[in-house]
Amino acid sequence: MSALRQVKTNFTAGELSPEMLGRADLRAYANGAAKLRNVFIQPTGGVTRRPGLRHLATIPFPARLVPFEFNTEQTYLLVLSHGEMRVFLGDVLVATVAAPWTAAMLPQMAFTQSADTLLAVHPDMYPLAITRTGHTSWTVAPWGWTVMPTYRFGDPLVVLAPSAASGTVTLIASAPVFQAGHELYPLRFRGRYGRILSVLSPTQVTWACPDTLPDLSGSADWEEAAFSPVRGWPVSVCFHQDRLVIGGSRDLPNRLWLSCSGQLFNFDKGTGLDDQGIEFGLFSDQVNAIRAVFSARHLQVFTTGGEWMVTGDPLTPSSIQLHRQTRVGSIANRQVPPVDVDGSTIFAARSGRAIHEFVYTEVQQAYQSNDLALLAGHLIRNPVSMAYDQTRRLLHVCQEDGTLATLTLFRAEQVTAWTQQTTDGQFHAVAEVEGQVYVIVWRAGTWRLERFDPTLATDAALDGTSASLRSNWTGLSHLEGREVEVLADGAPRGTATVSGGAVALSPGAYQAQFGLPFWHVIEPLPPELLTAAGARMAPLRLVRLIFRVLESKALEADLGRGLQPIPFRRFDTPVLDAAPPSFSGDVRVSALGWRRDAMQPLWRIAGKAPLPMTLLSVTTDLRTND
Repeated sequence: MSALRQVKTNFTAGELSPEMLGRADLRAYANGAAKLRNVFIQPTGGVTRRPGLRHLATIPFPARLVPFEFNTEQTYLLVLSHGEMRVFLGDVLVATVAAPWTAAMLPQMAFTQSADTLLAVHPDMYPLAITRTGHTSWTVAPWGWTVMPTYRFGDPLVVLAPSAASGTVTLIASAPVFQAGHELYPLRFRGRYGRILSVLSPTQVTWACPDTLPDLSGSADWEEAAFSPVRGWPVSVCFHQDRLVIGGSRDLPNRLWLSCSGQLFNFDKGTGLDDQGIEFGLFSDQVNAIRAVFSARHLQVFTTGGEWMVTGDPLTPSSIQLHRQTRVGSIANRQVPPVDVDGSTIFAARSGRAIHEFVYTEVQQAYQSNDLALLAGHLIRNPVSMAYDQTRRLLHVCQEDGTLATLTLFRAEQVTAWTQQTTDGQFHAVAEVEGQVYVIVWRAGTWRLERFDPTLATDAALDGTSASLRSNWTGLSHLEGREVEVLADGAPRGTATVSGGAVALSPGAYQAQFGLPFWHVIEPLPPELLTAAGARMAPLRLVRLIFRVLESKALEADLGRGLQPIPFRRFDTPVLDAAPPSFSGDVRVSALGWRRDAMQPLWRIAGKAPLPMTLLSVTTDLRTND
């Protein structure tokens, strides 16, 4: 019989896919886990029970969350839902504005911000400017184009013949090309940029000519508006090198437009001078419908077929160059905007099963695309929303199935650790505003706006204080009829049912917290113990575990005989209705019994007590038969 000791000093590989159970040769196996639920991995390697969710508001429809930074002191959260926009500053609703978008449009909307204006686009909606005109005053208005880009659609042999050389001109086409949606939109004819005043028929329009035509000859040199009710609207936007960049449209999905330098709504290409507009298409051996444009070290273009780099310092019509870098592709049926993490760009792959890091390498002078979820692919299921919390180095990815995958990413220390968050309901959207992470949750038949709050330990939660001992706690109508977890004066009080929007406590409390419980789970990978001949040693017996914890108030573990509370000190005796003290240090637990199934973990930590728990390391003492 042999005695073995294994020390797990960190969880920096996070939860690993079941396909990894046979890869004990990888470093990730030693630093990974079989299951990590409702916990965050710290950049230093420890595992912490996640914060609870504070209830902020009930939303009538599903929503998109968009951060809006006005200045360093005023950063807003825009909640876009069917036909309206709600504006929150901190946790307070400060404005509600009517808007033209519908719930069906929200997944495909894209945004970018400049100063006090947020630009919003959708391939089936006239692009909009959302402007803060005051602390509680906001407007949603169409873009004010100076020069809208034009493009020649259809048959290049169609000729237009003018009825006059200037003023209001009737243009007659040699084939049907005009529709009612062309009315009031630009048309460029023989180098003259004017506006269609009316559509008389599929072959005739009246056109306002700003200059004088050289003669009345017919010509095939004409272009209609690139964006219109007929041709659709932009798909994505960003700002880069003092230009507004439009990536793709409904009918021109693989085309890029860059505005004149310093003139955000002027896309006049002119004669190709350095400060004039730029337009070009992405052509390769595969479909490249643009899904996002992103300003980083270079202008990055994310398409359904691959990732591209646009170079030029500065970008001018003569210096611009386009290079395809990788062939991963982005999600086609929704907008999941890329995010910047320490100089690399994180984006959701077209497959819906991977999150990639698009990073520039100085050695190769090119971009590489690395799959950050390669070892935890089972946690990525069609991402719908993504946000990065730089303060805690956590990337949150909201999935189509209502779960939230969280990545702790710290490349300098080789930390790439995934965990999964669940709640009593489904996560729908996520956004980060000044270190605060907000989510839209579908809960009990309603849409809720909630925020991760480190002062709370339950979900959909509210808390309160009272100067005197208080028994009746109100304001809980959003939890009507639900059984909630109660934390009173820092001590768990069990559960209570909300009735009439209130909970009665006996005895009363000065501080109380009420919310829905959630379970945290930490389950290690099976031990990999090989003999000299290469065979797995079994059976084996777990003798003792040493859990090293930090500022924890509760710990429950299953060592083979069900979950049991683990006392932090040998002679600890819980005091009824008293807040448990925090403990930091080693907790030793003895175990009995032989294990014959080598695929089963030796221990499991789980619990729903609304108390903090941080696990730093685990030491396992084993005995095996030789």
